[in-house]
Amino acid sequence: MTEPVRVLVVDDEPLLRGSFRVLVDTAPGLTAVGEASEGAEAVERTRLLRPDVVLMDIRMPGTDGIEATRAIADSPGTAGTRVLILTTFDLDEYVYGALRAGAAGFLLKDTSPGVLLAGIRTVAAGESLLAPSVTRRLIAEFARLPHAHRTPDTSLDGLTGREREVLVLVARGLSNADICEYLHLSNGTVKTYIGRLLSKLRARDRAQLVISAYESGLVSAAHRSGGRTGPGPSR
Repeated sequence: MTEPVRVLVVDDEPLLRGSFRVLVDTAPGLTAVGEASEGAEAVERTRLLRPDVVLMDIRMPGTDGIEATRAIADSPGTAGTRVLILTTFDLDEYVYGALRAGAAGFLLKDTSPGVLLAGIRTVAAGESLLAPSVTRRLIAEFARLPHAHRTPDTSLDGLTGREREVLVLVARGLSNADICEYLHLSNGTVKTYIGRLLSKLRARDRAQLVISAYESGLVSAAHRSGGRTGPGPSR
């Protein structure tokens, strides 16, 4: 049988932490391996327990969720652990910071149990949780802030025109299926382009591709030039 996905629950509120743990433990294919009440403890427990996924709160006393996420993502011993951010704020600069630090995605704490459990399985499988509309709103909002507008970075110089086009669509929240339909490409071809982007931009996952697209200025540059940036997500 396939081993269950091992989950570490991190939240400074005992009631929420316990509720999340019970939810995980009662779900098929998932098991909670531990808890932590703040960021430094989360990093220590991650190094000790090596969970597949960490459910990470952001605002906690001491070390917050962003610094804890960065420590987990940057350490060779725990880089394989995926961090799923849980927050009460849907348009919060802290969430963007967590994605930039290496989180695989985020969900709101008021999401349904089914969506949360599906999100855990999604990030455990190596995907990034960027489909929810709230994520697109968050990144779009942050991209409009003055310090987020930059000229395209030279790190994108090695991308082909088609790779840039795919990157723009990824950053706008389109799934692989959406990109296939819009560009009239096969699923395998789109996966190949995503793989090339991950390699060329040294991104760990799809979330990091989104960050690269916005921080480099590629998305805003394409919009200003009237380039083919693709439709809004169909969801």
